[in-house]
Amino acid sequence: MRTPELTIKQLVKDSYRVAESKGWHNIHATFPERLCMIHSEVSEALEDFRNGRVFNEIYYENPKATHPKPCGIPVELADIVIRVADSCGVYSIDLQEAIRIKQAYNETRGQLHGGKRL
Repeated sequence: MRTPELTIKQLVKDSYRVAESKGWHNIHATFPERLCMIHSEVSEALEDFRNGRVFNEIYYENPKATHPKPCGIPVELADIVIRVADSCGVYSIDLQEAIRIKQAYNETRGQLHGGKRL
């Protein structure tokens, strides 16, 4: 039997629940601090790239441990999404609706959003 796909709304709920259960809400991080934590995950993905890791490679830190830590670009990208989802839970942001609105707007934009280079 196939498990149902994870919705964005459920991702936000799950990310919030896990972060809360692990004490991340007890530190009362400000919005700018939360953005910095998201940025730190972006930096970790960049470091894996700079170290020559393959884009879809997941490797494990301490692979013989009971719970080896997954690492790699895919894992860091997942961490970015999880931290964004948790922040949306903290601030009651409907991420699913925001994505729907932004995707619809992006459909109306020109090539490279008017000629941006990067």
